[in-house]
Amino acid sequence: MSRVLSSTASSQPATRAANPILQLGGAALIGLFIVYGVGFSHIMPVHNAAHDVRHSAVFPCH
Repeated sequence: MSRVLSSTASSQPATRAANPILQLGGAALIGLFIVYGVGFSHIMPVHNAAHDVRHSAVFPCH
């Protein structure tokens, strides 16, 4: 017995928009990681890169 898959479009959309609260929370977590995880890194090239980016963005870091 073989099955034939239908290629017709269903009535439900394939994707739904993500919850804006989840998007905001995800962006905040990524931002916190960048500021604290990278900014206070003990790996000197990573820390120095974050330090230079903060200076170029006129963000006080001292």
